[in-house]
Amino acid sequence: MALNTAVFKTRALSALVFVALMLLGLLWNFWSFFVLFSVIHFGCWYEYQRIITRVYPPYGNIPVFHRYGVMVAGWCIMLFFTGPSYSILGLPLHTIGYWLGLVSLLILPLGAAVFSGRPDLVAIRYSLLGLLYISLSWGLLVFMRSNYFGGFVNIGKWLVLLIIASIWINDTMAYIVGSLIGKTPLTRISPKKTWEGTLGGILLSVATLLVAAYMITEPIDAISILPWGIIAAIAAIAGTFGDLLESKLKRMADIKDSGAILPGHGGFLDRFDSLLLATPFVWIYVVLFLK
Repeated sequence: MALNTAVFKTRALSALVFVALMLLGLLWNFWSFFVLFSVIHFGCWYEYQRIITRVYPPYGNIPVFHRYGVMVAGWCIMLFFTGPSYSILGLPLHTIGYWLGLVSLLILPLGAAVFSGRPDLVAIRYSLLGLLYISLSWGLLVFMRSNYFGGFVNIGKWLVLLIIASIWINDTMAYIVGSLIGKTPLTRISPKKTWEGTLGGILLSVATLLVAAYMITEPIDAISILPWGIIAAIAAIAGTFGDLLESKLKRMADIKDSGAILPGHGGFLDRFDSLLLATPFVWIYVVLFLK
């Protein structure tokens, strides 16, 4: 597969914009991060519901109450996972998310019964899957960004930056390596992906982050070199599966892109599919081994 220079330039420019926005939201402060990922959360939900409607047409007939209520319920999950230091008018975001979430659990089923008569259990199942796929992942990312680990300084922002950098490097390098030497198809789900590109992207991602860990000692010396490599590997591998999962959903829906928000990358889900699946696995490692 020959390297398409025009496509690569478009993807690279979009990736730079993505990185700039992530750095702004991540490094400025927690609030900028939370606002940024709240927007991403609702964007992902909009596209997810669009895809599910094509996979299961009756989903398009769910009441407005259900359609937007499940988005708000998912946002409550993000609120719940914020750290104890973040509050509005003295009320912790964690507490707000907890109580709004409980209210949602009570009101959503009642509202579905009132507005739709007989609830569509298949549609409800897809909405619950969306809460796990989208909202829980972003909630865990918020958790890592807003909490402290191991008695060190708040390294949450560096953890999230490390995950994003690992995925971005893996995505870029997999495309380059696959375009130059890729010959063996990885899977029918995504015909353009090759084993050579996939393995090359993962290895180069880990190698790049290990070199960065060796060169940078402050302010993130709380994360030693080995965890950098492990997190990079987890993010790159899980992120690859996240990309394939979203590709499978799009094939089921018979669409090329989930949206058109990012030129060369498609929509929110197209851009953040890897991060959605990588986040829970990195979170497990962080909580078990870095706390």
